[in-house]
Formats: sequence, C-alpha cells, structure tokens
Amino acid sequence: MEPSFTDHCIKIFNQAINDYHLTDDVDCPINNPFTKGSIEHNLYLKCWIDTVQWHLEDLIRDPEINPADALTLKRRIDKSNQDRTDLVEQIDSYFLNYYSQVTLAADARLNTESPAWAIDRLSILILKIYHMQEQVQRTDASEEHLQRCGAKLNVLLEQRTDLSEAINQLLDDLQNGKVRMKVYRQMKMYNDPATNPVLYQQQK
Repeated sequence: MEPSFTDHCIKIFNQAINDYHLTDDVDCPINNPFTKGSIEHNLYLKCWIDTVQWHLEDLIRDPEINPADALTLKRRIDKSNQDRTDLVEQIDSYFLNYYSQVTLAADARLNTESPAWAIDRLSILILKIYHMQEQVQRTDASEEHLQRCGAKLNVLLEQRTDLSEAINQLLDDLQNGKVRMKVYRQMKMYNDPATNPVLYQQQK
C-alpha cells in the first residue's frame, strides 16, 4: 500500500526529533535537510520548533531557576509559539493552494479545524510518544512508574492511529470536494503592539 500523507509526516517528524536529540540542546542550530519552500521543509521545521519548545518548557519548570533566566525563557517560549502559529498558517496556505481547483459538491461541509492545525496536533503527539518511550526505557525508575508510563504509551500510540486516520480522511474529503478548504488566520492580539494595551499605551 502507498504511504499516506500522515505516514510521510510522521517519518519527517521522527527525523526532526531524532536529529534534535543528537545534541539535546535548545540552542543547537537547525539543519533542515529538505528544500526550502517545500512542504517537507515546513513539516521538519514545524516539528523542530515543537521539539525545542518542549525542552524549553522543561527548563522553565526548574523550581531553582533564576527569575531573570525564567523571564528570558518565557519570552523565548512566547516567540516560539508565534513562530509555530505562523508556520501552521504557511502549511495551511499550501493546502489552500493544493485544493484550490477542486470542484466542490453541492453539500460540501466545513471542518472544525484546518488540515495544518490537525497536523500540528500530530507533531506534538509524536513528541509525546518519543518522550513517553524514554520513560518506559528508564533503568532508574520504579516498576510502578514503568508500568504507568507503558499504559500511557499504549494510549498515545492508539491516538496516533486515530488522528492519522482522521487527517487522511479529511484530506481525502478535500480532494473529493466533500469538504470546503477554508482558513481563518490566527489573530493573536498580545503579540501585536497595535492591539496589546500594555504595548500601545507605552507608545503614546
């Protein structure tokens, strides 16, 4: 059977996660192996951003962290979230263009989320699986911990199957004109100096 689009995504996500963990360093520069502008390039970059942010979230939860360092990390996480949102919108633009010539059925419906936001969830799910697998393989943890994490890993693997199926079904429905491709851009106000009152009041 020919690999599905989500099979392709998962392979790229795992590649990005494994590449990051060669150094396991949030400051390690990305070395994206795919051609810039391609969907593969954006999928790899998406998962790389998620992976770095995963570890930034670990660092900021250190109870002994210096407050100044915590603020620096918080601002870095905020920027990462914005980069992630911008990239998801780029991926949705790819799908919007890809399905632009599809003839819609008279009863074509809307989906509750766009393909790229579903793929965003898949990227984070693959990260969860990687790190839960790490917990299952620990040699310094109790048997109870290993069993608990093993049970969670099984649920995550089931979620991967279900989410992959749902995304592939959505893409098939878009290709066949059963679903309308429509994207609402994220309108985050707190990052915009024109809409965040703390920022725009400082400019007066």
